[in-house]
Amino acid sequence: MVDHVNNVNIHHHANLHAPINTSGIDLSKLSEKERWRIEHQRLHEKHKGHEAMHAEMALILLATLVVAQIVLVQWKLRHFRSYQRATLLGMWLIPVAFCIKFVWIRFLVIWSIFSVATGYITFRATQKPLVGTTPRLVYKWFLLIYKLSYAAGIIGYIIIMFTIFGLNLLFLIKPQTAMDMGLLILFYGLYFGVVSRDFAEVCADSMAAHIGYYTTTGLPGKRLDPNVCAVCGNQILVINNEDAIIEKTCKLSCDHLFHEFCIRGWCIVGKKETCPYCKEKVDLKRMFPSPWDRPHVMYGNLLDWIRYLVAWQPVIILIVQGINWTLGLE
Repeated sequence: MVDHVNNVNIHHHANLHAPINTSGIDLSKLSEKERWRIEHQRLHEKHKGHEAMHAEMALILLATLVVAQIVLVQWKLRHFRSYQRATLLGMWLIPVAFCIKFVWIRFLVIWSIFSVATGYITFRATQKPLVGTTPRLVYKWFLLIYKLSYAAGIIGYIIIMFTIFGLNLLFLIKPQTAMDMGLLILFYGLYFGVVSRDFAEVCADSMAAHIGYYTTTGLPGKRLDPNVCAVCGNQILVINNEDAIIEKTCKLSCDHLFHEFCIRGWCIVGKKETCPYCKEKVDLKRMFPSPWDRPHVMYGNLLDWIRYLVAWQPVIILIVQGINWTLGLE
């Protein structure tokens, strides 16, 4: 009797793990546990014998990442300007391609408005001769985008933290909705922050060359008047008429004097750490003694890490997929 019961149990146990012919089975009529088991078995049958192929694909991905890192680092060191332009082009266009594919209208509208305005500003900055009001216009625009992106990044991060700690329930917002909103705002802040900084640097380089106070050799192209700001080319103190303009100024360690607004835009937005006239190193700690200003510099450095994820990571993934397709590893 005991042997008979054991044989029945063994037979029943074997049936539980035996392959099931899942073709033609209506999953809607099965229980959740049985449906999960059948779907799990179908997945195993689909990928049966693919372990070696998956390992090969993982090795290709790892090797491509290593080679890509070496190539990008060497490219940046040897030909920084072309690397900068290529990265900016990728940052500007690759997300748009994904948005067109998935029909994300909101991002396309915001990107179009940003592109038209920034395109006009960039055009003004690259004109020869440079109009005297252009530098201020450039810095005002990019400083505005910089502050908006900074605020969006903070707001998105706070929303994500509130959602993690469950504080979204106080506002009767579903966790998934709150997390999606936080990630979306954070993405907008980081993306437009990085792109605007890259465009600002292009404009700063072009204006610095066209203003004519220094050349690529490091020697001043003409004498700088003591009452002229080398960034915007305008007078620092205008006291010749009734409409006198008195602005805050900032003197660097090299004793050159600039409008505070101009030098802040030059250093923070344009990522320049040298004097616009003599190219001496700028002491940012001395320029920004307030603790409220220093996080802006740190935030600007943080944005540099986003470029690789947005501009180059999709390119690397496409290269990996192309190699896998060429080798028949689909």
